[in-house]
Amino acid sequence: MSRSLKKGPYINERIIKKIKELKLGDKTVIKVWDRACTITPEMVGFTIGVHNGKKHIPVYVVENMVGHKLGEFAHTKKFISHGGKMAKTQKTHNA
Repeated sequence: MSRSLKKGPYINERIIKKIKELKLGDKTVIKVWDRACTITPEMVGFTIGVHNGKKHIPVYVVENMVGHKLGEFAHTKKFISHGGKMAKTQKTHNA
């Protein structure tokens, strides 16, 4: 559920301040723990290290990401695969 239009999107001011201190095209990764922060146009072109609970995942922000949350691009769970006999037989046939 999105925030009220009256309140506007949630944007962490500290992240914006850090981005404004950097030059465009700077390869420095900005470490962020705030996954709920909305991506703004000022963030485009920078690499942001979004914390997934274990480590920081580098996310290069492009124009299509504006309006989305930072947490959408750093997954917190790693899918391995479903097990069982069926999966093993399919794996051997496909290889």
